[in-house]
Amino acid sequence: MTHFGILCPGFGSHLNTMISLGCELLRRGHRVTVFNFLDAKGKTLASGLEFQPFAEEEFPVGWFAEILTQRGKLSGVTALRHTLKEVAQTSTAILREAPIAIKKAGVEALLVDQVCLEGGTIADFLNIPFITVCSALLLNRDPNIPPICTLWQYDPTWKGRLRNQVSYQLLSLLARPIRERISEYRQEWNLPLHSHPNDAYSKLAQLNQHPAEFDFPRQNLPPHFHFTGPYHNSATRKPVPFPFEQLTGKQLIYASMGTIQNRLLEVFQTIASACEGLDAQLIISLGGGATPESLPPLPGNPIVVGYAPQLELLQKATLTITHAGMNTTLESLSNGVPMVAIPVANDQPGVAARIAYTGVGEVVSLKELSVPKLRSAIVKVLTQESYKQRAIEMQGAIGRSGGTKRAADIIEQVVLTGKPVFDQK
Repeated sequence: MTHFGILCPGFGSHLNTMISLGCELLRRGHRVTVFNFLDAKGKTLASGLEFQPFAEEEFPVGWFAEILTQRGKLSGVTALRHTLKEVAQTSTAILREAPIAIKKAGVEALLVDQVCLEGGTIADFLNIPFITVCSALLLNRDPNIPPICTLWQYDPTWKGRLRNQVSYQLLSLLARPIRERISEYRQEWNLPLHSHPNDAYSKLAQLNQHPAEFDFPRQNLPPHFHFTGPYHNSATRKPVPFPFEQLTGKQLIYASMGTIQNRLLEVFQTIASACEGLDAQLIISLGGGATPESLPPLPGNPIVVGYAPQLELLQKATLTITHAGMNTTLESLSNGVPMVAIPVANDQPGVAARIAYTGVGEVVSLKELSVPKLRSAIVKVLTQESYKQRAIEMQGAIGRSGGTKRAADIIEQVVLTGKPVFDQK
């Protein structure tokens, strides 16, 4: 039995992904502890995993909710800046306090969410192995691949590579406070400094929860990088009430803007207007960004709920309208459901670009969002069979990827051998 520690953001799909992975390891007889701020305690303990808080005075209960409320009203570069500012604040606290808590708990190996850039440094300091887990769109830099915060398509020409290079340089400037703080701690702890952003990730195994087919062509991923497929576990989710008796049997359109960038309420108005008059039934999940009672009457009389049983509804859906969050995107594709994406911020534009590239849906940018444009995209995806066919093909790719069980196999092999685990595919 190995005692695994988990470092990840304490909210949304990041926490859900790591809890699912932790539960599989727990099922195999290992001990798993999540190290996080107090807001992550309830969901973690409910899943059966152990929880160890730190920085309790600096990040009291309710801190995450306040941050997410602010971020939910933002989009584009403004939202990205807000995210990086919050990451800089939390990473400083994690570097300061997590090593003490992890060492005291007797953790033998760490699972580190890729966006927690400081996690590998903590593992290096404690001299324990760590595995990188990509819960969102993978951050590994490749000169041919556009930054994840852009809607740009794959372009391996010199113009595309130059565009990417300049954009990565700008992103490095925005993220400089985070990397500088990590460098300070590496110097203090007598660890070699990172010379490239990719140095922050595990040299033993890197796990990514979307299939290789849902990406642009990559050339420089390390041999220990694994596309394992999604880490979904319905057993770790709380039951959500839903008026299933109101379903009419028509084609079902499921719309969700996630649980973070979901307070742009005019988007829901546009979605409802775009679907009005279609031979389909619209369900809107507000994701906690508002209550159904706080919205004005929406065109077409859709079913509007604060939260929805997403996995159950996607089994019935014909189309998903999404913010292009990785969780909703993968859950849609796991059910062979094509999408119309309205990306808002962070890695959502990059996910949306891949939705378009792989042919599993259409994209309408937030800046260009209007009822006619959105309706045109919806009708196109509903009526052209190619989108459904590509979504079904992606569903097959996800099924072949292995998911949580394959990821856990790789993690166990890392701990057993202490050596890099190479992708055999």
